[in-house]
Amino acid sequence: VELVESGGGLVQAGGSLSLSCAATVTTFRIYAMDWYRQAPGKQRELVASIDRDGTTRYADSVKGRFTISRDNSKNTIYLQMNSLKPEDTAVYYCHTWRVQAYWGQGTQVTVSE
Repeated sequence: VELVESGGGLVQAGGSLSLSCAATVTTFRIYAMDWYRQAPGKQRELVASIDRDGTTRYADSVKGRFTISRDNSKNTIYLQMNSLKPEDTAVYYCHTWRVQAYWGQGTQVTVSE
């Protein structure tokens, strides 16, 4: 499984960004998918998850601001990030697990004051 993220960048506080993660796998619909992030000097943390049935879960820090979604026809998940804060600055990683963990290369999100 190969995961390729895109959509990161620099945005002012209060702004929005949308991330995408494309998966190269033929049975994408059976995979639960996640977004993680890692800020400088901090541990990688789970941001949002979406199960194969579309059930979503969020970290408390992003509830009400971030939305995870998936399009099985495109083998892609998305993370819509609104009302961004400087503390959201991190490298964002796409992740899935089946027998083993798979990670994307990460995409940088920087939120300025």
